[in-house]
Amino acid sequence: MFLQIRNNAVHFSKNYSLRTRNSHFPFPLRSLVQFYSKSRVEKQRSPAIFELLLHKHNFCPEAASQVATCLTLTRLKTLEKFDSTLSFFKESGFSNSQLEKMLKYRPTLLSANPDKVIKPKIKLFQDLNFSSQDTAEIITNDPDIMYRSLNNRVVPSLLVLKELLGSSLEVAKVLKISGWFLKFDIGKTMAPNIEFLKNCGIAVEQISWLMYTYPRCLLCKPKSMIKFVGRVDEMGISRSSKMFIHAIRVLSSMTDETWEHKLKAFKNLGFSDEDIVETFRKAPQVFSVSEEKMKKLKEILIASGKYDFSCVISHPTSLICSVENKYKPRLQVLGVLESRNLINDWPSFSGLYKMPD
Repeated sequence: MFLQIRNNAVHFSKNYSLRTRNSHFPFPLRSLVQFYSKSRVEKQRSPAIFELLLHKHNFCPEAASQVATCLTLTRLKTLEKFDSTLSFFKESGFSNSQLEKMLKYRPTLLSANPDKVIKPKIKLFQDLNFSSQDTAEIITNDPDIMYRSLNNRVVPSLLVLKELLGSSLEVAKVLKISGWFLKFDIGKTMAPNIEFLKNCGIAVEQISWLMYTYPRCLLCKPKSMIKFVGRVDEMGISRSSKMFIHAIRVLSSMTDETWEHKLKAFKNLGFSDEDIVETFRKAPQVFSVSEEKMKKLKEILIASGKYDFSCVISHPTSLICSVENKYKPRLQVLGVLESRNLINDWPSFSGLYKMPD
């Protein structure tokens, strides 16, 4: 299925009439140039650009000043071009707040060639039946879309997403949550990964949850996804369990080295091999908790004199709770109550962390 999706995307891309080149400098190079320039001389705000943004396009003073400081006005035609580009964005459905946010992040968009960089991307979203509001929100959240190759990245990715999700409305929902799907060749990653998970018997609802909440998990290499599923199988989690997809998400967020370090950290805190396996089966998300947080929880429990870390081993989901916002305040309150003879016994550990706020 995903091969057919990819072939359709390639066919559409080759026949799409709009052509552009990615003229965007690599981020490290751009950062180096900006840092070097700022270290030599403080950049001056362009009064003409500032006035254009503030008075004609109603930018707030702070946004107008920031953008005007990043751009250079070489001639009158440049100012006219900036004005024309801003007007085009507004005609395409961008609000003032969206323009401010987008240009504060990527002011060089005003200097970009509108016919090669900006207009083709807007037209593509229109041709694929995205609303002007959705298009504006998607691009505002990830302005670098404008600099990605239209035919090699944006067109194929949008077509694959539309084929998988069924409509531009659903694609827009995903892209408004995360722009990651337009940064990679999803025909080679997400599409085969979804097909593989379906073949493994994972419910479509769980795959959709992963797409909307942890999209980067589905963008790993297919061979990595196969490895993650195999490892979860080895840990004894049933593929019909809702925890299976959580386990895949956790594993996808770590390198092999990080995973081994995580297992070592659990053992150092007193978890046996059996405890680790059982914890992973019941609550794999616990393995996303940092070693520092686990150590801090152990310290305050022991300091209380009422609990020890064996309580946590018996209730591993307790590790997910906040040390600063849940455990410390509750332990302090219990200590005060005991000092005033208002309580005789402290609650069980499960009562301590499960008690509603």
